[in-house]
Formats: sequence, structure tokens, C-alpha cells
Amino acid sequence: MGVLDSILSRDARKFIKRKDSDAGEHGRALEELRSSLYSDFHTSEGAKRQQQRFCGPVVAMTFNFTVAVGIIMANKVVMGKVGFNFPVALSLIHYATAWFLMAIFSALSLLPASPPSKSTPYSSLFVLGAVMSLSTGLANISLKHNSVGFYQMAKIAVTPTIVLAEFMLFKKKVSFQKVITLAIVSIGVAVATVTDLEFNFFGACVALAWIVPSAVNKILWSNMQQKGNWTALALMWKTTPITIFFFMALMPLLDPPGILSYNWNLSNTTAIIISALFGFLLQWSGALALGATSALSHVVLGQFKTCVIMLAGFLFFNSDPGVISLCGAVTALCGMSVYTYLNMQGSKGLGTASKQLLSKQNSFTQKPKTDFDSTASNQLLSKQNSFPPRPKIDFDSSGKQPLLKQNSISLKPKTIIDNEAPDLKIDEDPV
Repeated sequence: MGVLDSILSRDARKFIKRKDSDAGEHGRALEELRSSLYSDFHTSEGAKRQQQRFCGPVVAMTFNFTVAVGIIMANKVVMGKVGFNFPVALSLIHYATAWFLMAIFSALSLLPASPPSKSTPYSSLFVLGAVMSLSTGLANISLKHNSVGFYQMAKIAVTPTIVLAEFMLFKKKVSFQKVITLAIVSIGVAVATVTDLEFNFFGACVALAWIVPSAVNKILWSNMQQKGNWTALALMWKTTPITIFFFMALMPLLDPPGILSYNWNLSNTTAIIISALFGFLLQWSGALALGATSALSHVVLGQFKTCVIMLAGFLFFNSDPGVISLCGAVTALCGMSVYTYLNMQGSKGLGTASKQLLSKQNSFTQKPKTDFDSTASNQLLSKQNSFPPRPKIDFDSSGKQPLLKQNSISLKPKTIIDNEAPDLKIDEDPV
């Protein structure tokens, strides 16, 4: 019984130890999963990797296109049926709603982490927030005081402004093929949308003043996301309070009076809130598109939205823009297709170049494999054998001490005995 108990106790100890090791492995796996999730959502590098993984150029631009169509319908209801003719105040409500939603995300720890403050100075964020407020506010005022044709002409002028600004700020050049393609797109959009050029002096000044902030806004959003570890939501969270501040300063200067006396009933307030929700989605999707592509691609996407909305109205809602406008829209869409193809070819070339660079770096870092053939090994052995042999060690017959067979040097010390001391007896101590 004692032997059986000892065997059972040993098996039980092994079983418990195995269970403990399994529990430790599961615990380490859970800890690694938790650390990876923390790295993905609570660090700027991990959040940016997740944004690039789940929101590529196609997803971001499709999202932005869908939301843009929705906000056009919502703003038509707000400006027309509801009668809320305060463009800067409407933009202020949009950004205040966006900031409130992002505050909820931050409280629930769902907001991506921002990069360290040392990587991006506060002055850059302040400039981005100010430019964003000017771009959005002046666009709404231009649309209110100008005709649709003049507004579209101002939008077309943003494209060459972006090319010039990127060259002046970042020395970024555009290929000749892309320049020709963008010119064809701009001409097609102009033919498709510019039906009248009625404007007043104030509206023309506002439209001209809007072109530069709009171009700089797109360039800064794209550059800060691509060069730094900023995600769309994190950058929106930092710049939205600055934008709200500038909207509050612009509202009494550019909006007509009477916003406090507006009829804030349930239906009107609901329509404005729906428009504000679409405004948040439009801002987010636009930031994602700028981070995934470029400022020029985002402008081309806006022109694509205009042409598609026109063609959809002709095909599904029996609108008649005219043959010339339809031909211009088709020409613009063809130019946009060529521009997209050129961008895809450029991205493939960059991907191939990066792969080649990585392969070269790996080839330098790998340790070279040393192979010796038989001839080299034999030569190495012969060189080793050619060294002088180790000196032979012999022993003295009397003292058994090692002596080197040399001519004049002996390692055994010579014993000198005084002749005047005969009684001194020296015993040899054998080694």
C-alpha cells in the first residue's frame, strides 16, 4: 500500500504540475493578447497600423462618397424645407456634435491614442484648426452667395492650387501624365457643371478667399497623417476645439442676424441634428481619405461625386442637364479613371522598390556561410603542422625534475655546498 500510495502521489504531483504549466501557458497567452490589444488601441503606432489595415484607399474613398451624398440631401432639407439659413452656425453645430461624440469615445477608451506632443508641436495643430474653420465656413458662404456654376469654378481652381502649394512647401512634383490628366478632369467638370456664372462682388471675394485655405487644409491633413502617427479621429479630437473657437468668432461676422429667434421646434431640431451627424461622418471619412490617399486624390474624388450625382439624376430622376454637360461629365470620369490608374501604377512601383530595399538590407545583415573545400582544409592543416613542435620534456634521473633539452640553460637550480661545513647533510627531496 505504501508503494501504491507513493506511485499515486507521484502521478498526482505530475498531473498537478502539468495543470499548473498549462495554466501558466494560458495566462501568458492571455497576457500577450491583452498587450497586443493595448498596443493596437492605446498607442499611436498601433492605432495607425489598424487604420491602415482596415481602412485602405478604396474603403476610405467609398465611405467618403457615400456620406457626401447623404449630407447633400440632409443639408437640402435643412436649408430649404427647415429654413435654417445660417451656414457658419450650421458648421459650428456640426463640429460641436463631432466633438461631443469624440468626448464620449474618449470616456469609453475607444478613441485612438495621439502621438507624443514633442513629435507634433501645438502650433501645427492650431494652424490646422484655424485653416479648417476658414475652409468650411467660407465654402458654405460661397455656396450661399454665388451660383452653383461659379461655386464649381472655384472648386476646380483648388486642383492647381494644391499642386503649386505642395511644390512650394514640400518640393513635391507631379508627373507630366498626371498634369495632363488633371487638366482633362478639370475641363470636363467645368463643361459639365458650369451652366451659369452669376455672382456678386461679395460672393466672388469669398470664393477667391476660400481657394487657398481649402488647398492648404487638404495638404496639412494628408501630410500630418502620412508623415506622423496620427489617425483621423485622434487628429480630429485635437483640432476640433480650435475649429469651434474660430467658428464662434466668424459666426457674428458672416452669418445674418436672427439665429436666436429661429423656431427651434422638434422637427427642425431633429433635421439639424441629423445633418450634424452626417457632418461628423463626412469629416471623419474625409480625414480617412486624406490619410489613405493624397490631397489631389481627395479633390478628384470631390469632382467625381459631382459628376456621378449629375449622371444619377439624369438616369434615375429624369433630369435634363443637356448634351454638353453630359459629355463633360463623361470626359471627366474618363480622366479620373486614368488618374486612378496612374496612382495605382505609382503605388505598385513604390511597393516593388521598398521590397527590393528590404531584400538588400536582409542580404547585408545575414551572416555569410563559411564553406571550406578539401584543398583549403588540407592547406590549413599543413600550415598548422609547419609550426615548430613543442619542446620535449625530460626528467632528471636524480631529482625527477623536468628539464628542457637545451644547450646551456637548465631549469634545475644548481646546489652549491660549502666545503668548510662537512657536517651539513643535505637530503634530496624527491619530487
